[in-house]
Amino acid sequence: MLSDLISLFNQYPVAFYSSCAVLGLLVGSFLNVVIYRLPKMMQAEWACECRELLADELTEEAKKSAKQSAEQSAAMTLSKPASSCPKCGAKIKPWQNIPVISWLLLRGKCAKCSNPISMRYPIIELLSGLASLVVAMHFGVTWQALFMIVLTWCLIALTMIDFDHMILPDQITLPLVWLGLILGLNNVFVSLDQAVIGAIAGYMSLWSIYWLFKLATGKEGMGYGDFKLFAVFGAWFGWQLLPLLILMASLVGAVIGVSLILFKRHEGSKPIPFGPYLAIAGWICALWGQQIWARYMGLLG
Repeated sequence: MLSDLISLFNQYPVAFYSSCAVLGLLVGSFLNVVIYRLPKMMQAEWACECRELLADELTEEAKKSAKQSAEQSAAMTLSKPASSCPKCGAKIKPWQNIPVISWLLLRGKCAKCSNPISMRYPIIELLSGLASLVVAMHFGVTWQALFMIVLTWCLIALTMIDFDHMILPDQITLPLVWLGLILGLNNVFVSLDQAVIGAIAGYMSLWSIYWLFKLATGKEGMGYGDFKLFAVFGAWFGWQLLPLLILMASLVGAVIGVSLILFKRHEGSKPIPFGPYLAIAGWICALWGQQIWARYMGLLG
């Protein structure tokens, strides 16, 4: 069955591209759920752990309130409760959850109370679909395309979560590191030794910079999630990609950071997450890194 499908896609590549784009749109709708709920689930878990540590110091009323909060937090997962309007609580029906199309038909408003629905939802769905299409066209009908699309979806979720909360969840980054090493066993992108060295070099390089900066200034320049995300790219694409990636991430960060400040969307004293720039630069380097590096070396003569 799988071989027949691969044969069909090889014969009709447009069908493969279309399938990846549609799948990307559908997954983009789920990514909106992950981006919104996963940080809340993490915060609830941290709060529960803190309450357990402080249990002896809490009053009976505080313990009761903590128990109720814990029960409410436990009720939220990526699959439940069903999506609903945050204002009126109306459940979102399946035909109101079609990627992009439903938002357009509803004119960006709740069908019941007309509460505005953020444009961010269809944008993420479109981004997921378009990025999946680009990856499919770049790699063709290969295992590389399949796994790169999965990585792309994860990077979109990580980017938005880091922008919103300045965290890169271990629930996403650590499985990606291990998946990269597993792919190395089968030489999907790079060999196993390159993947292992890449993961180590990715983590330890930013970890070293973090501690040098902290010792010199007493401040934290980045978080541990950034180290793990850099290790992800090292595990997937080898250590050779890392120098170009960090240069690209710095360039992307400078452009976006200055733009945010100029357009007054960000206060100059407020920290800017580095994870999104790593994710954007890493995705670009994974697809066109060799061409970019060759052009850069050509400019240097």
